[in-house]
Amino acid sequence: MIASDVKVLRFPLVSGALFALLAVMAGAFGAHGLRAQVSVRALEVFQTAVTYQVYHALALVLVALLAAFGIHRRLLSLAAGFFLAGIILFSGSLYLLVLTELSWPGPITPVGGVCFMVGWALVVAAGLRRPRAG
Repeated sequence: MIASDVKVLRFPLVSGALFALLAVMAGAFGAHGLRAQVSVRALEVFQTAVTYQVYHALALVLVALLAAFGIHRRLLSLAAGFFLAGIILFSGSLYLLVLTELSWPGPITPVGGVCFMVGWALVVAAGLRRPRAG
């Protein structure tokens, strides 16, 4: 494995672990710090953000592992980028909606959802790609 391959593996692994850590922290904050501050519906929205963040943080770790097994690294790198964008746009916009009085983040949420879908489609494509001979 050459140095550039290690970078391809390290970035999704580290970012996935970091976003998983942040999701656990956000979940604890939502369960203990927000309960008396926001409506039940707002807590549900916050929990949705946490749930999707942790799923896709784990997806980033999965991408790193798949790349280590020689699955198409270029497609997996693109998938990782879409998962990161999805976490920021989807979960981030929901966090903003709950924690602020702002309404403009609402239309951003579906864009993040599309990023998640594109990321998963790229993982499918990477899995279907035949390994290079050699």
